[in-house]
Amino acid sequence: MELKHIAIRDGRLSSFLRGEMKMSAGLVNRLKWQEKIFVNGKPEHNDYAVMPGDVITAALDEEEPDYPPQDGEISILYEDEWLLAVDKPARMLIHPSRSRFDGTLANYVLGYYVRTGQRSAFHPVTRLDRDTFGIVLLTKNAHIHALVQGAELKKTYHALTLGGPKEESGIIDAPIARKELPSLLREIRPDGKPSITEFRVLEQNEKLCKLELHPITGRTHQLRVHCAHMGFPILGDPQYGGEKVMGYGWEHQALCAKSLEFSHPITGQHLMLESRLDVDL
Repeated sequence: MELKHIAIRDGRLSSFLRGEMKMSAGLVNRLKWQEKIFVNGKPEHNDYAVMPGDVITAALDEEEPDYPPQDGEISILYEDEWLLAVDKPARMLIHPSRSRFDGTLANYVLGYYVRTGQRSAFHPVTRLDRDTFGIVLLTKNAHIHALVQGAELKKTYHALTLGGPKEESGIIDAPIARKELPSLLREIRPDGKPSITEFRVLEQNEKLCKLELHPITGRTHQLRVHCAHMGFPILGDPQYGGEKVMGYGWEHQALCAKSLEFSHPITGQHLMLESRLDVDL
């Protein structure tokens, strides 16, 4: 992939790389020694005197992944030369693991890049549990990934729960810690990490509730743990809700990553991306 900038001022090349092009010092140094920084098509050093109208480019090559690209359907919500947002279905892993080397979102996205001739890599900004579905934001190279990770992301989830809060909206403030090994689950514990979730009731009937959830912090399993702790566990999630949350037509947890709101790391444009998936009473 290539970063490109047309200068509208004069100055040292390094000032454009670190300023307008938002490259880290480490990336600038690495590309300099690899001779992958160009002005008007010619490789130049960091002290080169750039003039207005000069075209600065940086070649951002990615390492080959150790897992294969695969043909498979992906539901694209947004794409430009830097970002890709897709809808991940339930029961799909984000990334290959020791026990599963193919059939993951990473395999299918790499397959899409191969089909469309893009020299891009798989860098997830947001991650979902295997059984959580909805929007996943990806970047196409490590440089853009670092920029997005430093930005503020507003995440909205929709969940169906057994029972619901008494209030129409509120805040769950309960610290989360990992259970003792070998368990991978989490629990509410006084010595846990600070964890905060905002909630709002969208719909409710005699037994079930549809909630809008905003995680202010980003702890593992946070929404599942918080909802169970408050007495309204998420449907289809026996790990935190027990057998009582099963049997309502959900064979996986009824938790959807519904939307993402953030500023584009390159253009500064405000983006509001929304999943086509949802949970319904």
